[in-house]
Amino acid sequence: MNTQRSEGRHASFEAFYPYYIHEHSNRTCRRIHVVGTGLVIAAFVAFCATRNAWWLLAMPVVGYGFAWVGHFFFEKNRPATFKYPLWSLMGDFRLFFETVSGKRKF
Repeated sequence: MNTQRSEGRHASFEAFYPYYIHEHSNRTCRRIHVVGTGLVIAAFVAFCATRNAWWLLAMPVVGYGFAWVGHFFFEKNRPATFKYPLWSLMGDFRLFFETVSGKRKF
């Protein structure tokens, strides 16, 4: 097994999530993420209602577009998406639902 490759990697999503939150410490970045994730959900609902595939194409554009603006202009770091694509997506949704449920401060 190549140990170099596993260095710096998180063993589980639960281990990754504190890192994800740390990478979103800027309040404006978090707000932009929540708005972007909300728009992704709205685009999915619009797709389900209309069966228009353009809504599916809009989902990654608005989701990543908002997130990357937050990282590049406010957080000033590299999005975790590049190293942890699935866990980063899961983190986006967890952050969104924690925020709208009041568990995490917006």
